Amino acid sequence: MVKTMNSRYPTVYAFIDSQNLNMGVSNDVVHKGHKIYSGWKLDFMKFRRYLRDKLKVDEAFLFIGNLPGHESMYAYLQRCGYVLVLKPTTSYKDKDGSVKVKGNVDTDLVLYAAAKEIDNYDQAVIVTGDGDFLSLCEYLDDQGKLGHIVIPNKHKFSQLLSKYADRLDFVSVNKVKLEEQKASKKTSIVLQHSRFKVTRHDDASNIPRYKRNVNKK
Repeated sequence: MVKTMNSRYPTVYAFIDSQNLNMGVSNDVVHKGHKIYSGWKLDFMKFRRYLRDKLKVDEAFLFIGNLPGHESMYAYLQRCGYVLVLKPTTSYKDKDGSVKVKGNVDTDLVLYAAAKEIDNYDQAVIVTGDGDFLSLCEYLDDQGKLGHIVIPNKHKFSQLLSKYADRLDFVSVNKVKLEEQKASKKTSIVLQHSRFKVTRHDDASNIPRYKRNVNKK
């Protein structure tokens, strides 16, 4: 059952920087020549349940680049309970011949959290370790709508977000609960970006969005 703004409990929406989340969890972290963190694969279904059960998230908006040929993965993420906001991407080869994909979900995440959806929720959960979102967090805090900030990796995130230390939660410390136990072709190929690396760009084209399909169990 969908909660309303007048219900007893607050309506909570999560806004997820998928690239930062995925790479933050899956990439190793090396400090002064020593590995201090070993990456692992995040189970996106478990993560959706985690958001629901621990942070009481009603709707989880997942901002992700729209890569042709990966419709089955997007459908899987919808079945997990995410609302997908797909960002058009462009690909190119760098000087080493590696294929890279340009996509900017940052501006879209801010747009949805601060404008398009702000009247539909009481508290926002921002999932990112990127300090570029500090201004968004400050704005939501001023509006009385900032809930938690979920940091993908405790060992590598912008210290600008430490301003809200009492509201930080960390995905990387929950490996036992959230690790993918069996690789799935539908999720691992793109989300692990074995062939593609995403960089920012200023594409302001319209954003196609899949219909809402949040699991309200």
